[in-house]
Amino acid sequence: MEESASPTPAPGSMLARQRVRSAWLFLLPTLVVLAGVAGWPLFRTFWFAFTNASLADPGPPEYVGMENFATIWDDPDWWQSVRNTFLFTGVSVTLETVLGMVIALTLNTRFRGRGVLRAAVLVPWAIPTVVSAKMWGWMFHDVYGVINEMLLHVGWISGPIAWTVDPKLSMVAIIAVDVWKTTPFMTLLLLAALQMLPEELYEAAKLDGAHPVMVFFRITLPLIRGPMMVAIIFRVLDALRVFDLFYILTSNSSESMSMAVYARQQMFEFQDLGLGAAAASLLFGLIALFTVVYLVLGRDSVAQEAA
Repeated sequence: MEESASPTPAPGSMLARQRVRSAWLFLLPTLVVLAGVAGWPLFRTFWFAFTNASLADPGPPEYVGMENFATIWDDPDWWQSVRNTFLFTGVSVTLETVLGMVIALTLNTRFRGRGVLRAAVLVPWAIPTVVSAKMWGWMFHDVYGVINEMLLHVGWISGPIAWTVDPKLSMVAIIAVDVWKTTPFMTLLLLAALQMLPEELYEAAKLDGAHPVMVFFRITLPLIRGPMMVAIIFRVLDALRVFDLFYILTSNSSESMSMAVYARQQMFEFQDLGLGAAAASLLFGLIALFTVVYLVLGRDSVAQEAA
């Protein structure tokens, strides 16, 4: 005879409380490590944000209240970095999602050499971001870059363009590099979701004579909405804290810096640790707020679907 599964303990029972205590006991070492390597530095950053701490002054910092946040609020460079970060996040994540979906749908079909092509698609994502930025920085070079050479050859431009110097063009270059590198990440997550879909639904749609576009919007997209939203939130959180692409490609220009680059500039170039910590705290708060809103909306959406 088959053994019956052990019943789930009722909430509030002694067995349930014992399991909860055991779970916290097993989690305790991990929580201690996280508190030491992440919690304490984060707390120190928040504390410095309310002080006049400076790398140039070895003396103990003094509490200044909201003065650093008021200074950042009146700084046009900060608001420029906010606009740059949101523009970069919106455009790059949108393009990566669309392109990732197209590539995932292509790789989900059966054709010869599909395995090799799947491995090749992941190559840009495997390259470190700093290496990618330096490589594309040379490609966008106004004198030696291959991008200008190609555009001049086909007659699309009349002269070399300084892609990473002009603030408007530098944003185009940064977004292009990020899309090239991170689209494989979206492709990988979306492809994994597509491979979990039941084939019976598509066979039934094919027998009914449904158009492929209708099949995508009526069957595929609703079924992978959950995994797709997880991929999007990962990319949005990663894009909001972008640092390396902006710093390497734009040479720390004040007109084309991200919020993370602005915080780094205040801390190390201007040696104003308090002001840089305040900028980093605002960036952390923005990311935390976005995450909380997403989790709340996602929970409400799941509750509505269950109802």
